Amino acid sequence: MTLGSGLRVYEHVAKLAVEDWNENNNVGLVVGATRPDEISDIRKITGDMPFLMPGVGAQGADVQALMEHGQGGPMIINSSRAVLYASNGSDFSIKAREVANATRIEVNSHKIEQP
Repeated sequence: MTLGSGLRVYEHVAKLAVEDWNENNNVGLVVGATRPDEISDIRKITGDMPFLMPGVGAQGADVQALMEHGQGGPMIINSSRAVLYASNGSDFSIKAREVANATRIEVNSHKIEQP
């Protein structure tokens, strides 16, 4: 959705977070990981503001794309359902750990080191 200002709603919220809400440098944003182009747009507005990024795992976010588009600040990559529903049997703890480790390995394989 585009506002009268020409900004999309998420761009407007990102600008508010940077310009009005972050007086004490303690604001972060929840940025869905399933829309990499929008991640880039938000990062351009927010600079190095931290992002919590749900959508990895069951929601199918492209980890490589989100890592590329989110560069420039801290990212907390979240995968809940894939871990929570790894198994409904007695092997749950083993399967949940496997899924969590696989996610960690995938995220780390796409890290781009900053100069």
